[in-house]
Amino acid sequence: MANLRDIRRRIRSARNIQQITRAMKFVSAARLRRAQDRVIAARPYARQITAVLNSLATRVPEHVHPLLSRRGDDKIELVVISADRGLCGAYNTNIIRHALEFLNAHAGKHVRLSILGKRARDFFRKQPYPVRNEAINILQKVSFADAVAIAKDLIDEFVREEIDQVWLVYNEFKSVVHQRVVIEPLLPIKRLERADYAYGIDYIYEESPAQILSRLLPRYVEAQVFRVLLEAAASEHGARMTAMEAATNNASEMIEGLTLYANKVRQASITKELIEVVTGAVSTG
Repeated sequence: MANLRDIRRRIRSARNIQQITRAMKFVSAARLRRAQDRVIAARPYARQITAVLNSLATRVPEHVHPLLSRRGDDKIELVVISADRGLCGAYNTNIIRHALEFLNAHAGKHVRLSILGKRARDFFRKQPYPVRNEAINILQKVSFADAVAIAKDLIDEFVREEIDQVWLVYNEFKSVVHQRVVIEPLLPIKRLERADYAYGIDYIYEESPAQILSRLLPRYVEAQVFRVLLEAAASEHGARMTAMEAATNNASEMIEGLTLYANKVRQASITKELIEVVTGAVSTG
């Protein structure tokens, strides 16, 4: 039977861990509220500019702007967005798993990675896949300036025809307990099928389409990257909050079980001492 002192030491350790996980849960809950508000505010703009530009891109020739040109899928860049820290459940594992599935599905293509997040960076450093760019601490405090810099880098690579497609893999925030991994194309700009816009809005251009698109398309890429970063940050906080709540509950159950076991050990020790006292008294009598 275990020593009572060892059991009490385990109980103290479990309580210390419980205090840490509870504190991390409250921190994540506070950050999640702000991140969730930013995601909800960014979605309507991103959704509307996507609809407008998809429709607009369908009505102009591809050669009007480089971001509209479709050159095949021989050279692909996959932007992997993960967390910088752990203790957030399967958040990072799901991202890496879906990224590997994408890489395996495009094994015959030249696919290189652009990684945002320490966890994915550390994982892919041990893998044979080429990594063009990496950055950390992006999700700690998401800013539009970071999104603009990332978008400009991707746009420059695409315009120079060093890549034919850009794809994003990230966690989309659904709720505190539900985050969905999304793999979606970013470049080139998607064009609608004719049936989708046959009865839609037609546009009259005050300036040439090239001038309008030269302003709108980079802004579209920036808005999409910014929205994706906000989605990933909110998902991380939600996943960490859920994981820390589960860890806190598990610690409570462990403390309760260890306390019950300690009481049994203590009772058995007292019973043993009483038996020894009674046996000694009988033998001396």
